[in-house]
Amino acid sequence: MGADALLEMKNITKKFFGVTALDNVNLDLRQGEILGLVGENGAGKSTLMKILSGAYPAGTYDGEIYLDGQLRTFQNKHQSEVAGIEMIYQEISLHLDLTVAENIFLGRLPSKKNFWVDWNRVYQEARLALEMVNLKVDVRKPVRSLSTSQQQLVAIAKALVRRPKILVLDEPTSALTEAETKNLLELLLKLKTDGVSCIYISHKLDEVFTIADRITVLRDGRTIAAYERQAVDPERVVEDMVGRKITNMYPKLEVTPGPEALRVEHLTVPHPLATKKNIIEDVSFTVRKGEILGLAGLVGSGRSELVNAVFGALPTRGEPAIYLEGRQVRIKNPLQAIQLGLGLVTEDRRRSGFVGTLNIRQNISLASLGKISRRGFIIPSKEMKEVGRLVRQLQIKAPSTEKSVLALSGGNQQKVVLAKWLLRDVKVLFLDEPTRGIDVGAKIEIYNLINTLAQNGVAIVMISSELPELLSMCDRFLVLAKGKIQDEFYRHEASQERVMRAATGLLA
Repeated sequence: MGADALLEMKNITKKFFGVTALDNVNLDLRQGEILGLVGENGAGKSTLMKILSGAYPAGTYDGEIYLDGQLRTFQNKHQSEVAGIEMIYQEISLHLDLTVAENIFLGRLPSKKNFWVDWNRVYQEARLALEMVNLKVDVRKPVRSLSTSQQQLVAIAKALVRRPKILVLDEPTSALTEAETKNLLELLLKLKTDGVSCIYISHKLDEVFTIADRITVLRDGRTIAAYERQAVDPERVVEDMVGRKITNMYPKLEVTPGPEALRVEHLTVPHPLATKKNIIEDVSFTVRKGEILGLAGLVGSGRSELVNAVFGALPTRGEPAIYLEGRQVRIKNPLQAIQLGLGLVTEDRRRSGFVGTLNIRQNISLASLGKISRRGFIIPSKEMKEVGRLVRQLQIKAPSTEKSVLALSGGNQQKVVLAKWLLRDVKVLFLDEPTRGIDVGAKIEIYNLINTLAQNGVAIVMISSELPELLSMCDRFLVLAKGKIQDEFYRHEASQERVMRAATGLLA
């Protein structure tokens, strides 16, 4: 370890119930450096960082941690934070009913001499913290009222006010807009000049190659390679991550669309907070059997609200006309949508995609209980047969379907959510950010599954903030802005420039 090294993790081995999650992993971080840590879901990145943060205490793993050349052991998160290590997790862990300011200073609220909280100082310093991440919201507002991307920026501000020596970010931009991502990357580069060292975990290799000084690759719980950024290209890193050469990142299959599957006319969705405002304004669209319809737009354009309203998960204003296979239907709630053959893979799989207290088998069969039961009782043999078929088909990596869905990697959790709808033989499937937060290998498996569904005649409406993904996988596009459709075009007419011009209201 060089003289400028700040952190070294040596021969870290961690097992869960006899299964090796980390096998003699080595990682070092230099003073004032940004280290990119990459690997597929399940490679061990988060496990390694939870050891560093004290979430997995000393004694539950083998190996050593050196900080500033001294051997350190952390029994809990507090000890790690006192040592100057701050973690920002992919799953935002804020107290939703506390204010922004209270979240930022939780556990260390400034007080006056009489021990009362100095609220003026709290609010003033909270505003300064938000300025660091370029977030303009009222610090007295409850966090629950903020968007997911705003909550992520609050979590980052909370970590920065502690002035850490080491900042660990796990998929920090998965919920951020393009402008917010650019702002965060610039902030990290500024922190680097101020001497803050950073471990940056991301599946978005363009971000890693933009800011990282070095890149460490994990695969199957082992350290595969460590590179100086200038000495390696993204293709090599991807090969190291997945253990094979990727020849086609977006394996699109050409499918000739069939007859109309779904038609929606005059859909209006009221804004949840502003009573006289609509978040979707008189939108009409169709999607055909076997067609993949791309729904593009910036965050806040109404994409998620559109599909959730059609699915019956959000109220509508007035009576939109919805036609399924040519027949007008009424959808007042998700149960009716499911019974009619609609499925929805939501944007936030942990919040609304699966039930964390249920195991893999129960989550997959959850939307198809009528299919696997008789006279109100589940037939275990039929459930196991159907679930087992889908686990094999989707190659869900799990020792048993009786394991908790929370024990799976992000990519495998997403496959469980998809399997839930495959068991129902859906006619129309809404996919809201289907590959968010999952690795390259798992993304390609999801793309292949989408192709198979289209070949089988399922109509698919796909939302994605990753434009290359959307442009490569979809047959036709609708671009939303300010709750209205701004442009519609086919794949051969599509380009990133056309999408962005429509999304930002700059149509020629």
